[in-house]
Amino acid sequence: MMTSNAGAPVVVGVDGSAAALDAVRVAVREAEYRQRPLRVVHAFIWPLTGAPLTPVPGAPVTAGLRNQAEQYVTEAVEQARKISPDLRITGVVVDGAPTPVLIEEAQGAVLTVLGHRGLGGFAGLLLGSVTVQVSARATSPVLVVRGEPRADGPVVVGVDGSQLSTEAVAFAFEEAARRDAPLVALHAWLFPTPVGPGDILPLVYDLDAVEGEEERTLAESLAGFAEQYPQVQVRHRVVRGSPARVLVEASKSAQLVVVGAHGRGALGGLLLGSVSHAVLHHGHSPLAIVRRPTG
Repeated sequence: MMTSNAGAPVVVGVDGSAAALDAVRVAVREAEYRQRPLRVVHAFIWPLTGAPLTPVPGAPVTAGLRNQAEQYVTEAVEQARKISPDLRITGVVVDGAPTPVLIEEAQGAVLTVLGHRGLGGFAGLLLGSVTVQVSARATSPVLVVRGEPRADGPVVVGVDGSQLSTEAVAFAFEEAARRDAPLVALHAWLFPTPVGPGDILPLVYDLDAVEGEEERTLAESLAGFAEQYPQVQVRHRVVRGSPARVLVEASKSAQLVVVGAHGRGALGGLLLGSVSHAVLHHGHSPLAIVRRPTG
């Protein structure tokens, strides 16, 4: 369960790439929203490979892999302090591979922020295993940043009625309240398809009945949150279509898209399946992936 410690930081992973600095800028704002410190982390994988970490003979004293790693962190911390001089910011180089380092860091974080692409230990972050594994196993929400996010537009949350979908809804309401932004609760649905031999499905569906059931699923998932956050303007959307396509389209005008790490029905397997990859690869806004309760 995510820590409720008032001192828990926002953690941001850096690797010297432009995408990582985009993530730092977003992480600063997230830390300010929450009145939390910012912790800048670089996962230094090279000691595991046995590579020489110090400068070769005759090279400048600032050369070498260890110095380069420390420079990544220094640059990111300096960037953060330019944006928010009063924010409490620390930076650290942690020996280890990115995935286990970030999962460990997330245990004590209120939010973990990553760039969608990177270099070094974070290379192939979008299509490789780091984002997938960290988002699947992190005990704090993970925010994946794409470039400079919009300052306007709604917070969009994908809803499927699962427990983690409810946690995503809670996170989305909190974000909308912090940002003074409207919230769009989006439920996409498709008719079921056969999953194996002998699986018999109805030949005819009552569209009104199916849509009514989907609307009830959405309403039940939002129950209580509107009363808890009366300042948040909420719009419900029940859409027949592919969840991936619907969420990617919604991301064009959103400042943030929020989903649960795993789901059921049309959003089932969101993290490890095609939906998350589609939203991460084709989306137009940061994506927050919520795995555990946010309280």
